[in-house]
Amino acid sequence: MTMPFHADTINEDLVRRLIAAQFPQWAHLPVSPAVPQGWDNRTFRLGTAMSVRLPSAAGYSLQTEKEHRWLPVLAPQLPLSIPVPLALGQPGEGFPWQWSVYRWLEGTPTSHACINDVSAFATTLAHFLSALQRIDASDGPLAGPHSAFRGGPLSTYDAETRQAIATLADEINPAAATAVWEAAVTTHWHGPPVWFHGDVAVGNLLLSDGNLDAVIDFGCAGVGDPACDLVIAWTLLTGASRATFRAALPLDAATWFRGRGWALWKALITLAEYRTSNLAKADEARRVLREIFADMSAMPE
Repeated sequence: MTMPFHADTINEDLVRRLIAAQFPQWAHLPVSPAVPQGWDNRTFRLGTAMSVRLPSAAGYSLQTEKEHRWLPVLAPQLPLSIPVPLALGQPGEGFPWQWSVYRWLEGTPTSHACINDVSAFATTLAHFLSALQRIDASDGPLAGPHSAFRGGPLSTYDAETRQAIATLADEINPAAATAVWEAAVTTHWHGPPVWFHGDVAVGNLLLSDGNLDAVIDFGCAGVGDPACDLVIAWTLLTGASRATFRAALPLDAATWFRGRGWALWKALITLAEYRTSNLAKADEARRVLREIFADMSAMPE
């Protein structure tokens, strides 16, 4: 009987054994955990110029081959650096899925404290997303399980969102949350599918000297509705920088409503899961919800 694989067994020793078995030319290089770590993958430094990424669960294993197929296609058409795949590893040494070796991208994960000019950051990010959306998507991977259904219809998460609203009725405004959600879930993308990143979050946006320089982790990327890439407008940007982002990324009002809906969904389910077990995550979710509700009157018509 095959034993289930547990992500906590992904460690430096496993990476060393995989490298030695499949890419012996790199076996002499030191291996160390990257900081910070992500959720979908466990990442390790390989020497000074490379990284190794291993999916942490079966559901994320679909992302590996996709990145190797499409990142070289996207990279020349984008204005910022993105990961460069160097080698595609195969199951082995007790690890059940494909895994990746990438060129290491230097940079600092985004935070307000590290950004030189938040409005300039917002403009640069908007131009990156606009360029991504202009790339030919005719053969790209349609939104689905590989993208956690990002890029697909928000209705995928309708029941989960409404349950979270009910669960949190003692500390949020259920009527406001429902209004935001219904404004989002009742709209649809009517254009042709376009490329989306799928996880435009602070940990995936790298700064160099305080300026946005690289975008990493395309594991949830695909083609479909780009609304999911607007979440950063509420999770990081505020006030003037949010307005700058909207002005530099002209999409119709319905798409912005869906983007806000994606932000609402994630903040609600995070707060519902962690409000008694992880105060830092819960407080961050509360902050995002405050941004969403405060921004209701400023949304485009």
